[in-house]
Order: sequence, then C-alpha cells, then structure tokens
Amino acid sequence: MALLRTLFCLVAAVAAVPAPQAATSTSSAAASACTGNTASDRSVWCDYSIDTNYYDEVPNTGVTVEYWFEVTNTTAAPDGVERMILAVNGSVPGPRIEANWGDTVRIHVTNSLTNNGTGIHWHGIRQNYTNQEDGVPSITQCPIAPGESYTYEWRATQYGTSWYHSHYSLQAWNGVFGPMVIHGPATANYDEELDTIVLNDWTWQTSDEKYNFAETNGPFSLDNGLINGKNTWGDGGSRYENNFESGKSYRLRIVNAAIDTHFKFALDGHSFKVIAMDFVPIVPFDATVLDITMGQRYDIIIEADQDATDYWMRAVPQGECSANNNSADIRAIIRYDSTSTSLPTSTAYDDMTNDLCDDMPIASLVPHLSQTVVDPVEDSDLPVSVSTNENNLFKWQIGMNSMLVQWADPSLLSIMEGNATFQDAENVYSLPDANKWVYFVIESAIAVPHPIHLHGHDYFVLAAERDATYDSSVTLNLVNPPRRDVVNLPVSGYLVIAFLTDNPGTWLMHCHIGWHTSEGLALQFVERESEIPALLNQQTMSDTCSAWHSWADTVGIEEEDSGV
Repeated sequence: MALLRTLFCLVAAVAAVPAPQAATSTSSAAASACTGNTASDRSVWCDYSIDTNYYDEVPNTGVTVEYWFEVTNTTAAPDGVERMILAVNGSVPGPRIEANWGDTVRIHVTNSLTNNGTGIHWHGIRQNYTNQEDGVPSITQCPIAPGESYTYEWRATQYGTSWYHSHYSLQAWNGVFGPMVIHGPATANYDEELDTIVLNDWTWQTSDEKYNFAETNGPFSLDNGLINGKNTWGDGGSRYENNFESGKSYRLRIVNAAIDTHFKFALDGHSFKVIAMDFVPIVPFDATVLDITMGQRYDIIIEADQDATDYWMRAVPQGECSANNNSADIRAIIRYDSTSTSLPTSTAYDDMTNDLCDDMPIASLVPHLSQTVVDPVEDSDLPVSVSTNENNLFKWQIGMNSMLVQWADPSLLSIMEGNATFQDAENVYSLPDANKWVYFVIESAIAVPHPIHLHGHDYFVLAAERDATYDSSVTLNLVNPPRRDVVNLPVSGYLVIAFLTDNPGTWLMHCHIGWHTSEGLALQFVERESEIPALLNQQTMSDTCSAWHSWADTVGIEEEDSGV
C-alpha cells in the first residue's frame, strides 16, 4: 500500500484576509528533501540527479500528498482597500501545494461559492496521460457546481515552481490562485529556500466588472500590485517582509500570477543566478533584473553578500504593455536585521523601467537536460488578430477563430460519448498521429505582446523576434532550444513553437492575459483522439456534468465570455 503523507493545507492568511477554517483540514509533516540533496550538492536527488531525463524517468516514491481546498466568497483589503474576493481556504494567495518529484498529488476541491461554478488548473503540470485532471471547464470537465466537490489526482513527473488557479472565467484574478512547489534537484547550490514570491496586479473592482469595461473599451490602468498578497495604498495595507542572514545563499521561486502585467523583478543592490524557468532546470546565468510575464516562473539564487541593512524588493509593471496606477510602489522588504522596522533607502537598478515587455534573452535560456527536435513538420500558421463583433465587443482570434466553448459541453465529454463533431468556434486543431514533432508559427502585426501558454506539453521555442515577420529564411533552432510552458509572443513579431505528440488529450493553448482569454484568444489541440476515451473516468465526468446541469438550469446562469 502506498504511503499517504497528508500535508498541511491551511496556511496563515495574509494580512486583512479572513483566516482559514481549521475544520477543513488535517495536517502532519511537510514535504522534505530527498536523501543526498544538501547545500553542498543540490544536483543529487536520492538515486536520481539533475541529469536524469525527467521526460522518461520519474522516481517511484509511493507517496500521496493530499490537500483539501474550499473556494468561498469573502471580503478583504490586501492593500488597504476593501473589496469582494474569492479565496481558497480563506486566503489570497491560497495555500502552497508542496510535493516531491514522483509523488502523487490529490486535491479535494469544494465549491462553496454562492453563484459560480469553478475548476482548478494545475498550471504547467504536464498531466501525462491524465488529461481529465487538467481542470479546465468547457475542455476537460464541466464546472464544479456550488455545493459540490471534485477530487483531482495527478503525478508530479516534473519538478520546480508553479501555481494553481481557477480556469472558470476570470475567477483566478478575484483570488482563486496559489503557489505550487515540486521539490527536486537543482543546477546550482544554495543554503536555504525562502517563501515562494507570488506577484500579481490588483484592482479595487472585481475582475468581472473590469472585464465588462475591457470588452467594450480595450486596455486600461490597473490600480495596484501585490507581492505575496500584500502591498500598501495611502495609509492602508502592509508589505511582505522576509529576512536574510549575511553569508548565506537563498533560493527564491518567482511566480507571475497577474491578469495583465509584465513585471521586472529585482532586489535592490543584489545580483542573482537564474537556475530554472517554469518547470525546466537551466544552465545557470547571472542577472540583476528579471523579466517575467504572466504565467511564467523563474527560480533564482541570491547571495546575502551586501551591507547588512534593509532593501526593497521591487516588481515594476512595464509601460509598453502594462499600465498601473501604482507602478513605482509595488514593493516588499528584505532585512538583514530581523529586528529592524525602518523603511529601506535602497535604490532601484536603472533598467527596471525600460518599459519593454520582452522575455529574458533567449540565448540565456539553455535547458540543462539537452533535447533535440527531430524533423518537425509545420502544422498551421496561427495569426493573432483582434476585431469587434456584432455587439461592438472586442474579440481576439488565434488561427481560424475566436474561441467560444460551453461549460455544459466540455470537449472530453463529446469525445467520451463518441460524438465529437467540433464547431468552428471551438477552434480545434487535430493531431491524430503519435510521437510526431509538429511546429506552429504564431504571428501578430499588433504592437501588443501575448504570453502564450500551452497545457499538456513544454514548448520547444525554435525562434522568436519582435518587430519582424516570419518567412522561410528564419533559422529554426532544433538543438536544445529553450523549453517552457509560457512563451511571450513578441510585440509585432513572431514565435515558432514545437512539441512532440506524446500525450493524448485535448489541450488548451491560450494567451495568459485574462481579458484576452475571455475575449477568445485560445484554441485547443485534440491530440490522438482515438486513444482518449480509454483514459477517462466516465462516471466522474458524467456526475460532474449532471450536477452542473441541475444547478445551472435552476439558477439560469449565462456564459458571458469564451468559456475558458
């Protein structure tokens, strides 16, 4: 029988956010590092190492880590301005999920919202042969109806840093999100690990209210930003703080959970070493400022080697694509003296505000585990554009159409029932062949960058360039190109991505700007359709949809966006 390790799933709430209810959890020991993984050699992981090919080989820990999440309506004032939020176990961000590489992760999600469905996506988790656990209403499941629960279960076949979030409309950016860490080996050594740093932008109205404005009027300035659920506005709110000890090195995991903000992140006066992007360990490189767009993650190591005083940690929205009314003051504090209460007087790096919304230099993003793309075949060009519909509402298109799918009729349900005749608006691209390399050219003439996220796979980034047009003269990098699950489509430029069709399922690809997803900038790859029904739990699918239909028919709920 597999060992069951129940992790502590309720964390102390952030300031001004209601505390979680203790009755919803049990707790015991947290995840621990594997034997041999020490400060002097982080490359070791029990009988495995940083050199193990994690696409083919995964530790068999026999361990299941288990969490209980409740999604609720509440109010909070994370920056001192009170508003309605939706929270996981009463906190924003929600509890941190932790597991070890190779563990099975089981999360019980109860929907206690008053008038919305929900569904939780485990961002970046590959879901190898477990497509039904991907948590995307309209694609992999019907929404979880109010008063109902759903248990997700998946294997941690990768390791690194990520986050989970609702994939029901814009619910994530009303508060239904939290960090996720899969412990494993690393490409550089460090002494200790600090809290995961979750960056997000913030508005004083709900994301749904803001969407109604965006759909009619286009982009607008957001009100503020948060670091680990905290910031200030006027005399209200408080800042996230943590401490360094001189002479030690610290691993920080950085997550951009924003709806519409490309951040530059830095700690004044300190350089750092970048060791991972998304769930991919990379050859370490040095930097002082980190460009991180929506949905991306980076792991960095910072040496506590500066004067023993207080320093600002900064997240600065970039003006080219991310307007914010408090862009100069989204800050946290790192103290070398834990008794200090002073405000830092440190100054920012000059290039924190060059205002360009670019990924980190592509030449720096070299995966440690070398992989080669073999004889890829171009599948489709995927142009990105925007227009207005018959109601004069903005709608984005990628490839053939602007996506419009239905909560009550998820793609997997149609495939399971054998009647998957997809409509044009479902924006389906079929990939019937197994283990074939395919590549796609995503291109836009619009001076707006788009963080493009793919479910079920890592992208292999073969080429990308801003202010340029793709043609046959572009050289594609097939030998160990950057790999990640969120890549920036550059301003007025192109992006060429490839992946291997090694994971049957229906996989969403979408822009991670929340407004754009809701306005249709999404498609789905139906991969190896004939193999999908055998992978599904038909009873769970049917029961979830039946409960959703009963509730939705009773209240008369209407879908107002793309359905994802």
